[in-house]
Amino acid sequence: MFINSIHVLKHMTLGDFVDILLVALILYSIFLLLKETRAYQLAMGLILVALLYAVSQWAKLTVSNMLIRNFINYLIIAVIVLFQGEIRRFLTGVGSRSFRRRLTRRSMEEKIEDVSLAVDYLSQKRIGALIAMEREISLRNYADRGTRLDAHLTKELLVNLFHPHAPLHDGAVIIQGSKIIAAGCLLPLPATHNLGKEFVARTRHLAAIGLSEETDAAVIVVSEESGTISVAVKGHLERFQDRDQLKNRLIEYLKNR
Repeated sequence: MFINSIHVLKHMTLGDFVDILLVALILYSIFLLLKETRAYQLAMGLILVALLYAVSQWAKLTVSNMLIRNFINYLIIAVIVLFQGEIRRFLTGVGSRSFRRRLTRRSMEEKIEDVSLAVDYLSQKRIGALIAMEREISLRNYADRGTRLDAHLTKELLVNLFHPHAPLHDGAVIIQGSKIIAAGCLLPLPATHNLGKEFVARTRHLAAIGLSEETDAAVIVVSEESGTISVAVKGHLERFQDRDQLKNRLIEYLKNR
């Protein structure tokens, strides 16, 4: 077997290496798509169906094999329907990567400190807020729906933007690196019937989940009713008790690029 492997390697061409690298890239991208999402469980189900098909083929179980084979004909449509959120986020990531210079860890922590201080103040005063922090996928498209600022990120500016009498307090603030690039932005809403009754009337929370389903942004929400702090990541909403928990979670997520 070892000798056969050497023989194969000797006769490999540049095209063969490129082919292998391309397949590896595709498989790696699929694994990234499935990682830490509900698609992982669905993928396990599809693998189980494939195993059942192989077993029925090997054991010559005619009826079972026919049923599974007919089911597989509709598998592509089922995958598109079931994985639509994950597929949309993956394709958006492929076509909309941000190649700007990365912030250093120290600079990132300083900016997150400003954000967490502002969010803590807004939470104590029960002032509603919606803040999207860009990661890899560009949020420029959503920033264009609001008022462009391109302002230096500070705690004071964030607080003032969400003041109840401020003209831009109803929309979302979008942060890119060390700047607030836009405010008063409109974000996409997800299908509410999948999120439970408690979110039906909470537009900020729905918008946060909607954006996190389509991009890899971390979207912070402050409830004006209870002052609760939440962060939407990859379609999931996480709640935090204090500023330190929020800060640590943002650093953990944003630094893993």
